[in-house]
Amino acid sequence: MATEYRLTLAGSTPAEQVAERALPDPVDRPTGTPHLLAADLYDRYGFEVTVRAGENGYYDAESDNGMWEWEPAAYVAVTFRLEANADSDRALVAMVLAVRRVLQTGPEDAALVLNGNWLLLTRCDGVVVKHRRDKWWGTYAAANDLIRD
Repeated sequence: MATEYRLTLAGSTPAEQVAERALPDPVDRPTGTPHLLAADLYDRYGFEVTVRAGENGYYDAESDNGMWEWEPAAYVAVTFRLEANADSDRALVAMVLAVRRVLQTGPEDAALVLNGNWLLLTRCDGVVVKHRRDKWWGTYAAANDLIRD
């Protein structure tokens, strides 16, 4: 069973620009239409990535304080799909590095959700908050070290 991580950014930043921020090496860059880009990076990083721009978004997930809901008018979602048989440590570190690059290179409000169910991180007005600190961030020390709150 695959694991999916979705980083959603509020706003109308072009998908191509977000893809460049996440994966700066042109060899890794997802391709496609202006609103939907994809790349199979399993061999190199252990994941597949899609970048999709949209409007009138609705997201919910379980957070530390109950259900979290968010409705960005415009958004770009970056989804990382990690296969069950992938080297999970290698894939996870590569994915978190891409998330960190996106967060460091833009000011957008953001949310990172695991498998569409669990809120791991939010950034609102520039403030990063990690959710599921003991359950997820505590388990993945490398990820915890790569993204500071």
